[in-house]
Amino acid sequence: MTAAQETLARRAAGSGSVALNLMKLRTFIALFAVLIFFSIAAPNFLSAANLILMSKHVALNAFLAMGMTFVIVTGGIDLSVGSIVGLCGMVAGGLILNGLDLLIGYTVYFNVVEIVAITLGVGVAIGAINGLLITKLNVAPFIATLGTLYVARGLALLSSDGATFPNLVGKAELGTTGYGVLGGGQWLGLPLAIWILIAVALGAAYVARFTPLGRHIFAVGGNERAAGLSGVRVARVKLFVYMFSGFCAAIVGLIVSSELMAAHPATGESFELNAIAAAVLGGTSMSGGRGTIGGTIVGAFVIGILSDGLVMMGVSSFWQMVIKGCVIIIAVVVDQAQRRLQQRVALRQMARMG
Repeated sequence: MTAAQETLARRAAGSGSVALNLMKLRTFIALFAVLIFFSIAAPNFLSAANLILMSKHVALNAFLAMGMTFVIVTGGIDLSVGSIVGLCGMVAGGLILNGLDLLIGYTVYFNVVEIVAITLGVGVAIGAINGLLITKLNVAPFIATLGTLYVARGLALLSSDGATFPNLVGKAELGTTGYGVLGGGQWLGLPLAIWILIAVALGAAYVARFTPLGRHIFAVGGNERAAGLSGVRVARVKLFVYMFSGFCAAIVGLIVSSELMAAHPATGESFELNAIAAAVLGGTSMSGGRGTIGGTIVGAFVIGILSDGLVMMGVSSFWQMVIKGCVIIIAVVVDQAQRRLQQRVALRQMARMG
């Protein structure tokens, strides 16, 4: 290679690396862009009251997106999270108002802590069903979770014949009071939901980066067959990620019903779209093998701020759906472009070394 050719190769590699770095920072660039735009276009967008309200909405998206991140990293998808949100809210509401009928003339009432634990267990159980359908019966993730989407939504509707469980104040003599703290309580000036999000996010990030389970999750997404041959228990890894996704969805169901002090079976409709959008926008690759919890949180902020900002500007909900769909498409296109650019930069570096 002549000196001129080597110079041109270095310039091409340099320009490629600059574009690659910009693509890697796309989520932060999008976050700053929407913040600047809505702070100018929407009055009172950066007011303290609105920021607290937005933080709650972001937390709901972030919980679902964290679970979705692990699922997508393994090469799967979970379409059932929105229905799990609705079902878990109805489970909590039903236990507060009606208790558990044992069908032998007795009704058992649980305290709030037990109700929260049972509801989380329901979310984990549905996630386990998804995982077993995918790993044991070899059902495609899209089909398996689409089926459980309908099953969970149907069970939520059946639990009350489509009606709302209202006024979840509970009764002191039964120990069912205090449910509203979960969605409406604050600590150190921040909503309790934010502190729960921080705890779950730190735990998920630790698992992803510093544990064998985290390495196995990425290995399965990168090359499932190679991971299996190297000793990774692929079925257990997939079962875990779907159970974690169900767990996160159950948290959202608890928070929403607690904040509203009511449970409605239609809660959570289309929540899975926001979760997928936040995960993909945060750098999670739809082809699996790549993603971070931190990036997903930032992606959830972008989606949450975008949604609330459009509402404050008076944009129609129909146009909001169009805009969110465009965001998902753009995020996937940029992700594919990033993969191709990474491959070209790597090939150029190898050529220079050779």
